[in-house]
Amino acid sequence: MNTQRTLLKLSTLVAAMSLSLSALAADITGAGATFPYAVYTKWAEAYKGATGNQVNYQGIGSSGGVKQIKAKTVDFGGSDAPLKEELLDSMGLVQIPTVMGAVTIVINVPGIESGKLKLDGATAAEIFRGAITKWNHPAIAKLNPGMTLPATAITVSHRSDGSGTTYAFSNYLAKQSVAFKRDVGAGNTVNWPVNAVGGKGNPGVAANVQKISGTIGYVDIADAMKNKMTFVALKNKAGNYIVPNQDAVADAAAGANFKVKGMAPDLLDQAHKNAWPITSATYALVYEKGSDAAKQKGVVDFFTWSLNNGQKMAEELGFVPLPANVVKMVEAEMKNIK
Repeated sequence: MNTQRTLLKLSTLVAAMSLSLSALAADITGAGATFPYAVYTKWAEAYKGATGNQVNYQGIGSSGGVKQIKAKTVDFGGSDAPLKEELLDSMGLVQIPTVMGAVTIVINVPGIESGKLKLDGATAAEIFRGAITKWNHPAIAKLNPGMTLPATAITVSHRSDGSGTTYAFSNYLAKQSVAFKRDVGAGNTVNWPVNAVGGKGNPGVAANVQKISGTIGYVDIADAMKNKMTFVALKNKAGNYIVPNQDAVADAAAGANFKVKGMAPDLLDQAHKNAWPITSATYALVYEKGSDAAKQKGVVDFFTWSLNNGQKMAEELGFVPLPANVVKMVEAEMKNIK
């Protein structure tokens, strides 16, 4: 009888422990930037297989991600446009980078192969503010001697939703051109030319570029690679024309100081000879003190697992993993999430 009672007590204890662990392993939800959607969903699938815990992430744009976390309708928000220190403090948020990427300039000009057309920042700014309207414009021809350029009209494709991709791209062009900063601006949403076409999310911009001949647009590197799009070679700060690739993104990030508040250094137009000029990171936003301890722990567990086990998955999708020293910094920063 004693043996039976002991076994009954043990089974009751095991059941209680299982219930306790299940309570801690709460399913979590996130929403925001479309740029990391592919890698977050890939990580979530692998994480569920490894732990049994579920993560659901919706790509609704960076502005939407900030609104959702502010409204406390998700457990974490996603944004490619990092929040400033004062806003993080006022909202009580912790901001961590999760993966690196790049904004690429893509075109659909029949007869021009990927990486063959060269642009510098000033000329790209003139195109995207609507001042250069034909592909055979002298400014483009000067950068591409010997190339036959058509007289086709240029159509600009841009994001129609509030977007961290737009934030990075417009801030880069605003650095290159006073006129672009004045006429178009820099931010999650800007004043694109009236003859431009909008698309929702990076996939929407990519679709417009692919179906409209003569179009130029900006898309994150992962979506551009997935859709086998035609890249522009862009002149970097060192004076070299670079075709976007993962090594060029890693080189741009190599000298960045992630120790700043919010872990969001300026990655645009870095000086490395091989740096891709429009390099960016994407960020997760989490409340420093949340009302649900299990969900707060779930967010920390998911990103800790992903940053240590999901780097190869990120690379396969076209992203660039955070440097190892930055991963350690992120893990330290996540200790503030309670």
